[in-house]
Amino acid sequence: MGGPFAGWIFLLVFGIVFGGVVGSFPRDVIARLYDTSNWTPAQRAFTRVGKALSVAVFVFVALTPLRPDASFFWLGNVAFVLGLIGMVVALLDFRRAPADQPATKGLYRVSRNPQWVALVLVFLGACIAVGSWTALLLLALAAVTLHFRILAEERSCLARYGESYRAFMRQVPRYFWFL
Repeated sequence: MGGPFAGWIFLLVFGIVFGGVVGSFPRDVIARLYDTSNWTPAQRAFTRVGKALSVAVFVFVALTPLRPDASFFWLGNVAFVLGLIGMVVALLDFRRAPADQPATKGLYRVSRNPQWVALVLVFLGACIAVGSWTALLLLALAAVTLHFRILAEERSCLARYGESYRAFMRQVPRYFWFL
């Protein structure tokens, strides 16, 4: 199945980069990053479904052999690398934000959720690079559930930061500057 040259390589690179960046964060920043206070039971349920779908994406990507001779392989690699860079930059922007204020600098000037946008791009790139329609479909479903997680996170941010986050919501779109 997967073989020595399969999509697991993308997951390994992602794990090393993401783990290295987040692992360097102080505990209080990690606690803010994974804050689930003020989430509704429905939002928690959607998140669990999204996690299950993400695991399925990981499995399909990991076990799919790479075909470097295919044009989609290189397109996927570009998307993967751009997403990885965006994710690292967004995480570092988040880390720099004072604990009593929402992250509003760097990539947060064009998206309230640049980490999630970049993460979806990372896995979109991996799915394209391995050429798995099944993984792409599962990723699309996971992205839908991710929207509900993002709504939950924004609810927590409103509770934590109040009017400063509400003003941020009016100025910066949820996903992209053009949506």
